[in-house]
Parts: sequence; structure tokens; C-alpha cells
Amino acid sequence: MDNKTLSGNTTEAPVTSSGRKKNLSTAHGSITMYAMAILIVTSILSLRGLPSEAKYGVQSIFYYLFAAVVFLLPFSLVCAELASTWTKSGGLYRWVAEAFGPRFGWLAMFLEWQTVVIWFPTVLMFAAASLAYMFWPESFDAALASNKIYTLAIALLVYWISTFNAFRGQKSANVLSTYGGLVGTIIPGAILIVLGVIYFCMGKPLALEHVPFLPDFSNVGTIVLAASIFLFYAGMEIQAVHVTDMRNPARDFPKAVFLSIIVIVAVYSLGTLMIGLVIPSKDINLLQSLLVAYKALWQGFGVGWLGNVMALLIMFGVIGQVSALVTGPSTGLMAVAQSGYLPRGLQTLNKNNVNTPILIVQGVFVTLLLLLLIVLPTVESAYQIMSQMATIIYLVMVIMIYGAFIRLRRTQPGKKRGYRVPGGKAGEVIVCTLGIAGALLALVLSYLPPSQITTGSPVVYVGIIVVGVAAIIAMPLIVYALRKPSWRNPDSHFYPFDWQIEGREPRQVSKWEDGYIPTEEEVEKAESQNIALHGTDKHH
Repeated sequence: MDNKTLSGNTTEAPVTSSGRKKNLSTAHGSITMYAMAILIVTSILSLRGLPSEAKYGVQSIFYYLFAAVVFLLPFSLVCAELASTWTKSGGLYRWVAEAFGPRFGWLAMFLEWQTVVIWFPTVLMFAAASLAYMFWPESFDAALASNKIYTLAIALLVYWISTFNAFRGQKSANVLSTYGGLVGTIIPGAILIVLGVIYFCMGKPLALEHVPFLPDFSNVGTIVLAASIFLFYAGMEIQAVHVTDMRNPARDFPKAVFLSIIVIVAVYSLGTLMIGLVIPSKDINLLQSLLVAYKALWQGFGVGWLGNVMALLIMFGVIGQVSALVTGPSTGLMAVAQSGYLPRGLQTLNKNNVNTPILIVQGVFVTLLLLLLIVLPTVESAYQIMSQMATIIYLVMVIMIYGAFIRLRRTQPGKKRGYRVPGGKAGEVIVCTLGIAGALLALVLSYLPPSQITTGSPVVYVGIIVVGVAAIIAMPLIVYALRKPSWRNPDSHFYPFDWQIEGREPRQVSKWEDGYIPTEEEVEKAESQNIALHGTDKHH
């Protein structure tokens, strides 16, 4: 039996020529273009966010389109080029480290990880509300969804089931994510839109308020809303760590990105309007209104019980979304660990090549946040502060990725790119200017205290966020400064960065010929040198 994969490519050897063990994914070659598109949609699209924008009526469509143009589209183009060019393990850790060195690559990866960890409790609480709406009558559903003990129990159950499923290997996690995204997010989103259109065409009574399509830009609250929608589109970079699991990543990843953009913008825009059709803005509940809207729409056709079925599907979708995000950042952290910037105790793999210690540490973080957010009486204001911190650190990471893109265009102009941001130099300038300006705007506005939540003194509120963000940024830098030579496992393989193979600094321009691919001997030599110098040289 020859050593071939289904796609016809030679199967990668489990060890290097010097005997170092590679961390080979159990999902190698299993992710198609459509599967990757679903994974991206699952990572970004969340039906739970629709009610928060539904009360703005048709203006929400303007906000979604505006944020897509100045945030989602340019960032997607940049991620598509980076992911289809630097296809070795690590995702955004590799992108940023190729440009600025491992210190800043580790910082970017940590910021993404913390953003996801802080995000988990909100989607898990929504999962509990979805499960509650499977029952009858609706008054019982609402009471159950508001019960803290019930919410805590279901949130922990969903999270740890997804985590233990990830222990079975990346392929198992991807299957759950793909089917969860399709059955629990994309299909329910499409059903919501179709039901709303039919409901409208039948002349049913509408709750949608009449507001102009263009908002009043003189109102600061309007601008803050636009900035908040930017974060609806967060997560395009997360699934890039799985690009090596695709059959043809250079060709298929960019296609998956653009397909996912169309689906995400369409579902967000139209789905939000459909909720506004049946629920007055004053009655919208951020956690339960989506489920109430499904029931109201189905009741309009005399089959209200199907609303309970939709709750079950959405619950499955949340499990798929959690499964997609449990492994994404942790896979990137594994690349950080393999390159020697986390203690050896966090580099252990199980029989399915899954880093269980990092997943367990992540689970402990999420469990503690759930206990704090659900049990403490100041849940809303405490979570608002953490959400704002998550927003800020995510935007800092986004700006770092733009910076890496700009520098790599300069230092590695001859690197063969699977996909290039179109338009040459002008396209690069337009995309980066638009994207960075949008991220900076949202970053500044994220410090504004929300008017709808009592947070005390604005100075104290901003001070807490500033100190919190500074602490989060400082943590990986401190860990990097404390790195030890023993953290780099000499028997574990981590593909060196291009500048390490070439023997230059990250800031220096590559002298390789256009399209040059380093030999296995050059890679082995660079990795051996990295191991020997780890912890003693500023870039190793």
C-alpha cells in the first residue's frame, strides 16, 4: 500500500530526518473549501447577537454593511493572503512572528486566546436559554432561562462536553463544528429569513418601527453602535490555524473566506430585520428574543410548536460554535509551546495529538468566569467591563496583524503567495488604511462607558479597563521574558520561521529568489540552531 493521501499528495512523515516528532493533525486533508467556509461562519456568525440590533430597524442593515466594508472585508483579504502564504502550523502566531519575531507573535496569540475565553460565557448562557425554550409553556421557558443555577449547570455541561470531544482529535472537533454550524446556525438563520419574508408578504401585523435607513451621525450613540457591530465580525483569523488540514489551502482558503462573508452579512442583516417584524423594540430581551421571534413567526402559520424545535437546533449550533472555538486558539497556543515559549508541562499531547493541558487550563478560566458572571449580583456591569476589555485586546491583535501584513510585503516580496490582496501597491494601501482606521475608531470608542448600564464613575470605569488591558498585554510578555532553554523540547518539531532559516533579522529584507522554497537540510539546520540558542538569543 503506497503512502498517499486521498488527495493524491504524499503523506507527511511523522518525524523529521533528525528524528524530531511532528505534531500532525488527525484532520490532515479532511477539510474541504465548503467545510472551511462553514467553520468560518460558525466562528463568526452568532444568531444570539441579532436581538441587540433589531431595535434599530432598517438602520441595522446600514450598520452591518458599513462594518463589513471597513472591517470584515479588508481584514478577510489580509487574512486570506497571510493564511495561504504561510501555511505551516501556528496561524496568526506565525504571521506576526514572521514579521516581528516570536515575542510579538506570542503576544498576538495570547490576545486572541483571552478574547475567546472571555467570549465563551456569553454564548454558553445563550445555549442555556435555547435549551429552556424547548419546553412548554413559554412562561415556564422564560422563568427557566432566567434561573442562574440552571444557566450555570447547562453552560458548564455544554462547554466541557465540547472540550472532551476535542480530546478525541481535531477531526472529531471539526465534524461537530461543521454539522453544528450547518444545522444549528446556517439553517436556522435561513429559516428565520424565509419565515419573515412570508410573514411580511401575507400582510401580518408588523412591529418594525419606521426609521430612516441612514442614521444621524451627529449622535455619538450612533457612532458607538457602529463600532460595536465591528465585533460581530470578529474571528476571521481563528480558523487559519487549521489551514494545513485543507486539501489545497492556497486555492481553497480564500474561496472559503469570500463565501463565508456573503453568508454572514446576509444572515446578520436579514435575520435582524425578521426579529424586528414580530417583536416591538421596547420588548426585546437580548437573551430570549430570538427564540420568542421563532415562536411568534411559526404561530403566525399555526404551528407554534416548531419554535421549540428551532430552540433545539440553535442549542446544537451553539455546541458547534463552542467546539469550533475551543480548539482554534488552543491550537495556536500549541505552536507557541512547541517553539519553546511555554513550559514543557503545557506541551503534552494525548494519543490523538491534542494538547489536553492547554484545553484544561482554558476550561478552568472559562469555568471561573462563569461562576463569577452568573453567581455575583453585579453580573451585568462586571461582564460589561470584561466584554469591553475583550473588544479592546481583540482590536489590538487586529492592528498587529495588519502591521505584520505590511512588513511581510516589504521584507518578503518574493515569497510565493497563494492569494494576493488585489490592486498591487494601491490595493495594499487602500485595504490597510481602511482596515486600520476602522479598528482604531472602534478601539477608541470601546473606552466609552455604556449609558444603559450603571458602572459608577466614568473615570473609575475607564481606569479599570486601562489597567485590565495593560495586565492582559503584560502577561505574555512576562512569560516570554522568563522563558528557559529547557522549555524547548529538542525532540519536538516546530517549523522555523523564514527569517530563521535564511539567517537574518525579521526586519531585514529577504535575499531569497522569487518563489524560493528552502530545502529540508536548511530547515533542519535552522531548527537545530534554534534549539541550541533558545532562551539565550533575543529572537530564539
